[in-house]
Amino acid sequence: MNTKSPADFERFEQRLLSELMTHPVITDNQYCKWFAEADLSLEDVRFFTQQFSVFSNLFLVAQLYKTINAVDLEEMHAAKEILANEIGCIFNRRVEESAESKQRRLDNPDDEGDVDLVNTEGTVDGGTFRFKAAHFEWLLNFAKPLGLGFENMGKRKFGSDSTLFFCDELIRIYGSDEFSESAGASFAVENWAAAGFWKQLIAGLRRFKATYVPELKLGFFTWHDKVEDQHKAHTYEELKQLFFGPHDFDEERFVQSGYEMLDGVAAFWNGLNEERLSRN
Repeated sequence: MNTKSPADFERFEQRLLSELMTHPVITDNQYCKWFAEADLSLEDVRFFTQQFSVFSNLFLVAQLYKTINAVDLEEMHAAKEILANEIGCIFNRRVEESAESKQRRLDNPDDEGDVDLVNTEGTVDGGTFRFKAAHFEWLLNFAKPLGLGFENMGKRKFGSDSTLFFCDELIRIYGSDEFSESAGASFAVENWAAAGFWKQLIAGLRRFKATYVPELKLGFFTWHDKVEDQHKAHTYEELKQLFFGPHDFDEERFVQSGYEMLDGVAAFWNGLNEERLSRN
């Protein structure tokens, strides 16, 4: 029987705000701050893109572990939503679709996997699978004008030590078979993703596109930014369900694993920052 009170949850929220939300990767990501304001070179963007592609592709492994290690069927369904969408299953709910977008979709049904057309909300249950709707393929389309292709993206062999450390930490903590560890890592990843780094990347890439590569397609980044803006509103409601739920919730383990996961995230960005400083 869960005997936790609303006061217990308020205390826990305050602890998360002071111990997790103050992590430097959330409050002071030096690489993303630089990226947003820099006059990016082709070499800057190519290296970033290659490393991000490794993380993006290997994230599928961590998400599969999260699905397999789910504590109940509801959590498994939630994990499958993310996994299936990542590999190309489109959310089947049209949300605030413009008349222009709807007409384009009806006129060009084969374009349904276009990142500028697909939904950012809904469920994959009953959704349509499109190869071109896979997030990695969106990233490949972004990389093409940079001179990068399938043959030099997404594979573990292209990852730096810091990128691979991050990917391995995702498998170890985010994909853990211990409920509180996995939940803590999920909460940490969600709050990192919603903290604004997508907007910083978009700002830098828009400037780079306008100056150097006008054909660059930013849909991969703008789509994820929209998704995270929506997820942020649900994060604490989901946390409340977790806290008062039926499963054995270990607060200490949750917080510790969340912080370790953020350390893993920080390793990725710090590695990118060290690489760009080494070239200057």
